[in-house]
Amino acid sequence: MEQKRENLGASSVKVSTHDIIKVGLMAAIVFVATSIIHVPSFMGVVHLGDSMVFVAALLLGKKKGAAASAIGMSLFDLLNGYTAWAPFTFVIKGVMAYIAGSIAYRRGYEGKNLLNNIFAFIFAGIFMIAAYYFSGVIMAKYIVSTSITINEAFILAIKDIPGNIAQVVAGIVIAIPLSLSLNKVKR
Repeated sequence: MEQKRENLGASSVKVSTHDIIKVGLMAAIVFVATSIIHVPSFMGVVHLGDSMVFVAALLLGKKKGAAASAIGMSLFDLLNGYTAWAPFTFVIKGVMAYIAGSIAYRRGYEGKNLLNNIFAFIFAGIFMIAAYYFSGVIMAKYIVSTSITINEAFILAIKDIPGNIAQVVAGIVIAIPLSLSLNKVKR
């Protein structure tokens, strides 16, 4: 079987059962954090799940944190009436966690440098705000109202920016003290 894999050009990356369990548990935590307090906004939803996206990036690293965040957040969308947003969310939250994890683990910091983590969360949050803005433009133009112009869609999508900013700030405020505590008990 191993020889067949190499002949097909498949990757030989090994994923342990332990990794699958960690990603699954963190995806569930992301989902629950998003579900507990969420407020519908103009075209989407404002929630506290970003805090767990940041925690996932610190605890699991960039790849596993991205997988957990993408799965947990898109599951929330699928199960709570935001189905059209799920593909956008899967990509945006996955990349958001990947960015936060990449910055948090750069230069040997291993997610344990407070100022570096804050920088990672802010940078990942700015990406998320911009990505949801452009996703909102697409949603406004092609799903919410096909009769509006692209310029109107760009203006309409601005309405969700304040909620996304508040979501990122709340996520950082929750994630920082939580990650400090969790890093102490992390093996």
